Amino acid sequence: MKRTMITLLAVFAIVLGLTAFNQAKQEERPKNLKVLPKNISHEELDKVMKSFNMALGVKCNHCHAPKANGERGLDFALDTNPNKDVARYMIKMTNQINKKHFKHEHEGKVMNITCNTCHNGKTEPHTILKD
Repeated sequence: MKRTMITLLAVFAIVLGLTAFNQAKQEERPKNLKVLPKNISHEELDKVMKSFNMALGVKCNHCHAPKANGERGLDFALDTNPNKDVARYMIKMTNQINKKHFKHEHEGKVMNITCNTCHNGKTEPHTILKD
């Protein structure tokens, strides 16, 4: 009886601990999203940010500011880096262009523009001219 009670208490403690850990993990939502959807998943947000990195040839600190408290790393919610507002503007512009001009399929593909369309791995738009 004593052994069964200890086993039940141990199982209960494990379940309680896992539930608390899972709830804390689920509550970690991005803060200060003004253009991207507020309910964006961590995986999708990561994918979007990596596409910006590649399209502009930059790292995260190009748009995101360092933590204000002196800790190492970036504070993704801060708006102190002016490039973040530029990025928001560009996202809105790209979305508007795609909505207005690229809402139809062409040969089974939905055509659209992305950051890479104009930036081609550079921080400033870089048009590729054909000979």
